[in-house]
Amino acid sequence: MKILIVTDAWDPQVNGVVRTLTMTTQELRALGHEVELITPQLFKSFPCPTYPEITLAWAGKAAVKRLIDRFAPDCLHIATEGPLGWAARGVAMERGWPFTTSYHSRFPEYVNLRFKLPVSWSYALLRRFHNAAQANLAPTPAIVNDLLARGFRSPQVWSRGVDFARFSPQGETLARGKGPIFLHVGRLAVEKQVDEFLKLDLPGEKWVAGDGPEGERLRQAYPQVRWFGMQNAQQLASLYRAADVFVFTSVTDTFGLVMLEAMACGTPVAALPVPGPIDVVKQGVSGVLDRDLKAACLAALEIPRPGVLAHAMTFSWAAASAQFLGALRPLPKT
Repeated sequence: MKILIVTDAWDPQVNGVVRTLTMTTQELRALGHEVELITPQLFKSFPCPTYPEITLAWAGKAAVKRLIDRFAPDCLHIATEGPLGWAARGVAMERGWPFTTSYHSRFPEYVNLRFKLPVSWSYALLRRFHNAAQANLAPTPAIVNDLLARGFRSPQVWSRGVDFARFSPQGETLARGKGPIFLHVGRLAVEKQVDEFLKLDLPGEKWVAGDGPEGERLRQAYPQVRWFGMQNAQQLASLYRAADVFVFTSVTDTFGLVMLEAMACGTPVAALPVPGPIDVVKQGVSGVLDRDLKAACLAALEIPRPGVLAHAMTFSWAAASAQFLGALRPLPKT
């Protein structure tokens, strides 16, 4: 089957959307499907406002239509709500084609945090985008239920996996002191609310990997923290293995792949009981969810690492890709 994926998020971006699409494409091709992607790499681009490391394509519907026709897909999936996504949606609707979309980011909450735009306005735009699709794929049951409550017509679960060849308890680790190590990995941006972790009174050390617009402010405000900056997968695995607890502070992520990566290395998670963590972390087995983040961090220290790994292994890219494949709709033959 020829599957076309249209995405505004792609290399060299480093985020959960890119990782999800990369692994899904790999799984689908391993099953014998022909997968093509339309990405910003095919066009001139411009930096996304407030996210300059993310580039958006200068692309109109006519240019996207030519690429679609060149590939002649059997199925169409539109992964993002950016310029390429809207252009592909326009082509599909013009032709009466069925297609699927996916909901990766709680964009209305991000916009509200940055610009104070009411979330109801952004959700109205997203409903218009996704309700034209035959299925809107969301990463967890909690997010599906939230979308249903907000008037989205056809959300269904498309879960996530972890690459156990890269993330496992075996392998290199970092030298460490005697005290416990609490680790945060992710973009240093206002929506990740990393301050909620850094201001906690915890024993041992706090380590942070990642960078972003809040990076300079955070490094100056918390000089006692060990800052690692951007890390590749191999380096991240070493950090996860060295840490005693992985701390996840976001309340706007739809999944949180970094939690799954940490758990695959045997590291328990401390997080807030919000969408994302509530479907990724098994309470008392692979981590602790608590409104009191300090209490969650301290309780997670007591969780045995073998159980954490066992729970991580209930997630796989093969199973997630089967969900993706099952949701696709065949295009009419011409």
